[in-house]
Amino acid sequence: MTEELLLKISNVSKSFGPIRALKGVNFDLRKGEIHALAGENGAGKSTLMNIIDGILQPDSGEILIDGKAEIITSPTRAQQLGIGFVHQEIALCPDVNVAENIFMSVTNMSSSFLMNYKELHDKADKVLSQLCTISPSTMVRDLSISNQQLVEIAKALTLDCRVLILDEPTAALTEKEAQILFGIMRKLADQGIAIVYISHRMVEIFDNCDRVTVFRDGEFIETRNVAEITPGDVVNAMVGRVIDTLYPEKLTPEEATDEIILDVQNLSDGKRFFDVNFQLKKGEILGIGGLIGAGRSEIAKGVCRLETEVTGETTLKSAPLKPKDYRESIEAGVVYLSEDRKGDGIFLDMAISANVSALNLTQVATPTGIISVPAEEKQAAALGKKLNLKYGRLSDPVSSLSGGNQQKVAIAKMLSVDPRLIFLDEPTRGVDVGAKVEIHAILRGLARSGVGIVVISSELPELIGLCDRVMVVREGRISGEVTGDELTEKNIMRLASVLDASSLNENKGI
Repeated sequence: MTEELLLKISNVSKSFGPIRALKGVNFDLRKGEIHALAGENGAGKSTLMNIIDGILQPDSGEILIDGKAEIITSPTRAQQLGIGFVHQEIALCPDVNVAENIFMSVTNMSSSFLMNYKELHDKADKVLSQLCTISPSTMVRDLSISNQQLVEIAKALTLDCRVLILDEPTAALTEKEAQILFGIMRKLADQGIAIVYISHRMVEIFDNCDRVTVFRDGEFIETRNVAEITPGDVVNAMVGRVIDTLYPEKLTPEEATDEIILDVQNLSDGKRFFDVNFQLKKGEILGIGGLIGAGRSEIAKGVCRLETEVTGETTLKSAPLKPKDYRESIEAGVVYLSEDRKGDGIFLDMAISANVSALNLTQVATPTGIISVPAEEKQAAALGKKLNLKYGRLSDPVSSLSGGNQQKVAIAKMLSVDPRLIFLDEPTRGVDVGAKVEIHAILRGLARSGVGIVVISSELPELIGLCDRVMVVREGRISGEVTGDELTEKNIMRLASVLDASSLNENKGI
């Protein structure tokens, strides 16, 4: 990193009607640095990045690139100025292959009538080899969310950019994929490329970034060298108050009970998970850990009958649980919150109230079968109050909310059917630290009230801080369980990768 400034933002403001998204913010980016931009959802981070990328125009202020004032009128102009942007939301075309997605902008600008597919695939394979082993000929619709994210990153790497903006790039990546990305980021920085890194994960910021700038409520708060501050300093600057802990108190020995909510025996789909056995006890939060692709989500979906036929026996509060499909699972009080919030968890263009009632419309319908809007809004208002949901009007679309409040709507939808058991898949992915604290407290409160809570998470600190027990999945099988003093990142990763439960016992205290 040098002191040479590539990008300087001075006094930039932006309003959307009466809402002031940015209030005279400042930001600068040095050649060869990785600069974190931190802040809660709604702090103005994405608005500023969209201005830098030419998607939005500022109301006032100045953008300097290499000391020269620039008006960035479009993403194409941003690319001409050497700015590449990997958005948090995946924006690929699912019906063409990986190579065509990576070079779509280049192809669109080409004057050639015919496409050289071999050359296109060779170039795509070269850039992909830095990240992963995805075939350039694979259709994007057949890729997992994490692999689609890697394609987005590969697409940005093909641009001759001097400034690379990464907005929550690891949200859908495995730990291995994330570490590969961090290595690539450092190589790019060593080549003089400046990187803006947006993330809610403090460990990523402090492990990989040189400086951090904090925004709060559309205002610039401070810029500091990462080496000179602590994660707690950043969190407190983000929320404007001191947060003592991210996680609520766990179940105490006095509160613990032997009452079993869920008992799963020999659950298998014969393809993605096999002979799965576990129990969930009243009052506790059970975590499911393991690498992405190990079968964590598939096990939860198997219990709920979301995707496939399964064998084995499942008991819910001593009664057999044998739903034929997800509708019957909901009727039995067992629901699943998807890791893909915007794909499967909520309806972005529908009203908040309509989202909340979506799992069971009979609760808000008249005797003639017509949905009652007042009944919908009454239900949504009650659950919104319980979850501290922040919104304008219940008729507003969910897309108008911050990521944390969108997740609360997804949770409210689960609670609308008065569930007995909730599987929550990556419940705080893409959610800022303030909303994380609230969601963690909500989940603990639900567990204490007698609702069964099972949390699937790729964030090891979340599993350790939130859950009373964590069972680890490896290659579709339960490889072990950790609790108490054994509930550490090292022990979870041992079980998730190469070592089994007996190995864990041999390595206690390490």
